[in-house]
Amino acid sequence: MTRNESQGSRKRLEMEHEPKPETKGAQESEAAPNYVIRVVDDPATIDAEQWNALLDSQPSAMPFMRHEYLLAVHRSGSASFDAGWQAQFITVTEGGALIAACPLYLKSHSYGEYVFDWAWADAYQRHGLPYYPKLLDAVPFTPVPGPRLLAHDVDGRRLLLRAMQQLAADRKLSSAHVLFLDEADQQAAQAEGWMMRSTVQFHWTNREPRAYTDFADFLASLQRDKRKKIQQERRRVADAGVHFTELEGSAITLADWDFFYRCYQQTYFEHRSTPYLTRDFFERMANTMPSNWLLFVATRNGDRIAASLVGIDPSSRVAFGRYWGAVAHLPCLHFEACYYRPVAWCIANGYQRFEGGAQGEHKMARGLLPVQTWSAHWLAHPQFAQAVADFLEREGAGVATYIDELNERRPFKAAD
Repeated sequence: MTRNESQGSRKRLEMEHEPKPETKGAQESEAAPNYVIRVVDDPATIDAEQWNALLDSQPSAMPFMRHEYLLAVHRSGSASFDAGWQAQFITVTEGGALIAACPLYLKSHSYGEYVFDWAWADAYQRHGLPYYPKLLDAVPFTPVPGPRLLAHDVDGRRLLLRAMQQLAADRKLSSAHVLFLDEADQQAAQAEGWMMRSTVQFHWTNREPRAYTDFADFLASLQRDKRKKIQQERRRVADAGVHFTELEGSAITLADWDFFYRCYQQTYFEHRSTPYLTRDFFERMANTMPSNWLLFVATRNGDRIAASLVGIDPSSRVAFGRYWGAVAHLPCLHFEACYYRPVAWCIANGYQRFEGGAQGEHKMARGLLPVQTWSAHWLAHPQFAQAVADFLEREGAGVATYIDELNERRPFKAAD
């Protein structure tokens, strides 16, 4: 896709809707629908208050779908046209009020998604067909399950999916995808006949009905070998003279953010890669969403050596492991900064869940259990769609078996 071609597709699409079969109103009626669907290439033109109000009405609202977050990703250059993320947000308004919306992108690659379709792209290429650009409804670089189709009911969510299909058909695109969608979105996607794909993450969940009193209480619930291993790992970090500071919200200073970003960059450099998120993105987070961030800073001999950034949602009492890095390497430091400290903080602050991020079976030994996550996919080419459907059926059976096997190895002691 050339820049000129992409710029040509950046034109806003605005339609006063007629009751066509593929774009019929959210509810069947004899009257023609009076909503307006727009495709918007700049999130800043969408009313932030209305977007956030729509998000807050969702059953699984989370901070990474807030207008401030998505705008920061866009304006910071992290998910920009030049980075291969062309914003094509869909909004549905009725009488000037936002009734449905989703963060949609025209993608020229599959980086930063955490649901891997490289094999699909390769198959298209081998058959002389273009897979890119494709449509993607996702929060860039953020594999956190939650709402992706913001609407008041299943009909509104289905309307957004049909709008994606129409947009893909109008622009002769290969496919459309919705990543890490919640249960309400899953139901809408299945009703529209989209193909479902599952992956596995690992989340820590507080005990119910009697929450853990402290980290020692949590350790006591684990099998002896798991408990002993965690105690040994934590002791190695403490014996190395490492101390941690917890910084929450506005207590995170500019210097703290600078040090964190240095660590974040280092992680990518060591993997011979480039960070997805720019320093400007985190500057915007500090200015617009400070209450949604928690920073753990590791210090040894007076020098800062590592940092772990955790997203927090005080309203739902959920924390999200996001980014980490170190400028000095010590055994077990990663486990302490990214799992043990966040879980201890969650227990102390009455949080219900800590999501450990994408993949990572090693998290199970540290008390994080497997959770199935979902994505939805629509392919325009009938033969490829059938081939992918067959593949997903086989893959899904394998994922289900994998989760069953993991659950047989749960790290917790048997219930009394």
